[in-house]
Amino acid sequence: MDIIRHEDGSLTVPRPVDRHASDDVAPGEVAEAGSTTMLLHPGEGGYNEALAEWDLQQDPTRGAAVSTASGREEAMAVVHAVAEDPKHVHEAVESLTDPEASAEALRHVLVGGNPSVQAFAGEVAEAEGGDALPPHKATKIIGEVLAEIDTAAS
Repeated sequence: MDIIRHEDGSLTVPRPVDRHASDDVAPGEVAEAGSTTMLLHPGEGGYNEALAEWDLQQDPTRGAAVSTASGREEAMAVVHAVAEDPKHVHEAVESLTDPEASAEALRHVLVGGNPSVQAFAGEVAEAEGGDALPPHKATKIIGEVLAEIDTAAS
């Protein structure tokens, strides 16, 4: 099953199979099937990893994320712009000189997990001004920007 990204940033992900779920079932009875998916919201455990997997699903032939200095600078600017005005993701992405380099930098941040997102949010605040975004908000914005870049590239 593919990971599904929703408009609010949440992700529907496959739920790992519980190998011990049928241990309490009497012989001849059938274990009741549970949900095969779960919903993750930004900030919840496993969200960053699931978002990185979702992004890889968008283009499985894409190699490992590589961050360049210019890509990271633009990525910080676009994340800041979307944080300031969440309704204008499209316009913020259109203003990028090199959307692919920015996307690679954002993917690189996601691969590092929550500590990487938190450090990136601090860098954004330092470079662009204002307070650092909480990691869950930064992760949600990164997902929105990546989705918009992928949509624009299609």
